[in-house]
Amino acid sequence: MSKNEEIGKAFDFRLFKRVFAHTKPYRVIFWVVAIVAILSAAFAVLTPILVRDIINKALSAKDEELLMLVVLAMLGALLGQVICQLSFNYYANLLGESVIKDIRVRLFQRMMGFKMTYFDNSSIGVLVTRAVADMQRIGEIFSQGFFVIVADTLKMLSAAGIMLYINWKLAVIVFAILPIILIATRLFQQAMKVAFIEVRAQVANLNSFVQERIAGMKIVQLFNREEIEKKKFRDINEKHQNAWLRTVWYNSIFFPIAEISYSIGIGLVVYFGVVQNIDNVSLNDTGSIFAFFFLMDLLFRPLRQIADKFNTLQMGMVAANRVFGILDTDSQIADKGSLEKSDVKGALSFSDVRFSYVEDEEVLHGISFDVEAGETVAIVGATGAGKSTIINLLNRFYEIDSGSILIDGHDIKEYTLKSLRSHIAIVLQDVFLFADSIANNISLRDESVSLEDIEQAAKQIGVHEFISSLPEGYLYNVKERGTMLSSGQRQLIAFLRAYVSNPSILILDEATSSVDTYSEQLIQQATDKITEGRTSIIIAHRLATIKKADKIIVMDAGQIVEIGNHQELLKKGGYYNDLYEAQFLEEEVA
Repeated sequence: MSKNEEIGKAFDFRLFKRVFAHTKPYRVIFWVVAIVAILSAAFAVLTPILVRDIINKALSAKDEELLMLVVLAMLGALLGQVICQLSFNYYANLLGESVIKDIRVRLFQRMMGFKMTYFDNSSIGVLVTRAVADMQRIGEIFSQGFFVIVADTLKMLSAAGIMLYINWKLAVIVFAILPIILIATRLFQQAMKVAFIEVRAQVANLNSFVQERIAGMKIVQLFNREEIEKKKFRDINEKHQNAWLRTVWYNSIFFPIAEISYSIGIGLVVYFGVVQNIDNVSLNDTGSIFAFFFLMDLLFRPLRQIADKFNTLQMGMVAANRVFGILDTDSQIADKGSLEKSDVKGALSFSDVRFSYVEDEEVLHGISFDVEAGETVAIVGATGAGKSTIINLLNRFYEIDSGSILIDGHDIKEYTLKSLRSHIAIVLQDVFLFADSIANNISLRDESVSLEDIEQAAKQIGVHEFISSLPEGYLYNVKERGTMLSSGQRQLIAFLRAYVSNPSILILDEATSSVDTYSEQLIQQATDKITEGRTSIIIAHRLATIKKADKIIVMDAGQIVEIGNHQELLKKGGYYNDLYEAQFLEEEVA
């Protein structure tokens, strides 16, 4: 038995209970919806009874006063239905939106605490689908699923009860048709759940593909990949289409069966009630036949809708299962530390640190080194040597396998994550800017950092003139990922962002590798300013930065092969000397 087939055979009540646990803060709204659903069913079955009384009593007796009273009663019942329906729709949707708001906030908070490993192995498009589209499906459990099913079930039971009261023989004849629809509904529900699982998977795949291609459109066009990507998209879109067409096919089968069953019921009522007249006593009136027509509509129409709404419920449950899967993911950085220091000097110590991104594939092999407070240390080595990994571990983006990392003599696990990261600032090679103003990208909307603070800091590191030259200056919107700025300008903004945070430990990870000469000069000027009195770790291959470092750590294949300053390492004639001659000598001559 396949997983999809197994899923389609049962309703997950544990998952259903977990979803509804989120309605506890909104109990008043919950009970309003429940009460309105009951009243709606009562008003619905009242109408056929009043129709019967109009025909059998008022019209047959030609009693105008009675007719007026019954008509007014019917208008009241219809008005009650309208009010109940409006209230039901509003409060059911209000409940659904309130619940998904809470779940979405929990999901976002949960994801913000995940280790980087989780994001390394997850598609951004899929995560966006979970946080947006799947959330709306969960909301529909309340607005279009469960409560509608409950309301329709109440109408059906009420209609069945009234039919038995009016004429139990004719009611039994009508009920004989119900097993056909019930069996069809059950089969339909099982098939649709499996189909909706496939639909959600294909929606996530489609979102992921589109998100990645839009983000990497420059690469697609640069390497003439348009036709290839178009073909891939066509294939993915076709799978998405087929998944939806399967649900359309199931609907195309089920609803005609339901309509035919209803029509057969009407025919049976007419045949046995009028032609055969199976009960001369109770069916010797036209009003009861008309009432049966109305009651059958209340019996069969909700049954058809229940199948449709059960689709919505199932789709919401599938979405909830995926969202809760993320909420249940154990990928959190253990924030068990209690140390919160306002003054960190920045002394670092790595002791026999071992780490692997993938189990049993170690990338750092017992790294040990010390950095004095205020020292500037450069880490160099070939690509994949483990330079950036050291930085990721210092910030606890990943957890080390063994060994220890100390800041001011305290293990970094002793610090709270907030305290630890508040003392460290990083400037990465690939700068990420939000679609916001330059000022907000620098302060990250920290209310304690004023525009005046930002301007003063910019003047100190020499980038105020550059920012002031932009339209609207510090209020200039850089658009998504900072596309309105050059790579060098983005780098300068990131450098100012790090400086404004006033860190105890500054990390420059290839911060000048992709900037123009003018921007590099500004950054070098800023580097001299920002590294004063601070512990600085610089991962770079620019000669000027390397030569000024107090200490250079040379890495190769996850190990430290040499430590010393520029002149000391050159004299050794080892790995650093070879690296210098291969990568730096030509730049120095130029």
